[in-house]
Amino acid sequence: MQLSFLRPLYDRPGPWCSVYLDASANTEDAHPALDLRWRALRDKLQQKRADAASINAIERVVRGHDPMAGDYGLAVFASHGRVVLSEYLSAPPLRDVAAYSPLPHVMPLLAQRGEQVAWVRVLADRAGGDAMAVSAGGVPRRAHVTGRQDFQLRRVQPGGWSQSRYQRAAMEAWHHNAGDVTAATVELAEKVGAEVVVVAGDIRATGMIAAQMPNRWQDLVVRTDAGSRALGADQTLLDDVTVQTIAEVADQRITAALDRFGMQEDVGAGLDAVVSALQRNQVDTMLIVDDPSANGELWIGPEPTEIATDPGQLAAMSVPDPAKVRADAALVRALVGTDAELTVLGPDEAPDLTDGVGAVLRYVDESTPGRGNG
Repeated sequence: MQLSFLRPLYDRPGPWCSVYLDASANTEDAHPALDLRWRALRDKLQQKRADAASINAIERVVRGHDPMAGDYGLAVFASHGRVVLSEYLSAPPLRDVAAYSPLPHVMPLLAQRGEQVAWVRVLADRAGGDAMAVSAGGVPRRAHVTGRQDFQLRRVQPGGWSQSRYQRAAMEAWHHNAGDVTAATVELAEKVGAEVVVVAGDIRATGMIAAQMPNRWQDLVVRTDAGSRALGADQTLLDDVTVQTIAEVADQRITAALDRFGMQEDVGAGLDAVVSALQRNQVDTMLIVDDPSANGELWIGPEPTEIATDPGQLAAMSVPDPAKVRADAALVRALVGTDAELTVLGPDEAPDLTDGVGAVLRYVDESTPGRGNG
């Protein structure tokens, strides 16, 4: 998981108000229930002596957001009277949270986000196509393509001397239209850095589009005859295929990270090793087991790599006035500051991971903990 979207949170000083709220709007009493939940969280922030300006800024987001259908949540982060990041959660949080701390409490957001896969889906027929793309950060893009060729889009059986001419004209029109749709699809895929391209709809159109995709995208194309561009068509099956395809890509990424970690022969395993690697800017990808009950702490200084398991380590680094913070908050800040990535694992995906944390390293040298001196 890339964490660059969190960078604005670390470009501003704390302390931070972090709120996770069930904002579901699927019942008649949804608005009063939301009001009660927010009031409880606001009271908690006031008890923690959070500044009124930040609380008020979060309240404006909570009360003024555009409601979504069904069950969902909100995550909001504010500092010094300004909301710096707010996100919809695809499901309500496990519990409502109101935190006031030196660093933003982002781990619940990252655990729920999971692996973000950039993808493109095009729904095509022989007249054109509708394409949409979603970046790893969840930003949607769309394209609608109406084919340039509209002469004889259906193959006909007129008989006589003209039959082959009509059929050839129809095939050429389909081919040109598929080329237009392919070009729009590739443009979207390039913009979002797609990891999968779902080509759906009319079987002949999807075949032409897939065949015209540039070589670099060929291995990322998944064809399906699910979906239709017809007005009012049920796209449930297409949505299911899309979600399943994206989930498979995410699972492959997690498996690859675990495989890379396993090849290091325990270098980078455990909290001490990960903290030391972060100090050295050695971490490529950190693995962490999602544990909502975790309450471990680490010490930090002003810079992302100023992170330690005890204040004496930071004193040796000439860091004045180290602060004690949540361990996961300190680890994520260090990852963002060193352009490292994060993989969040379920308890059943890495049950034996030391301290529930490990790191795939960018490099290993003789000073790397666990490497030894031989």
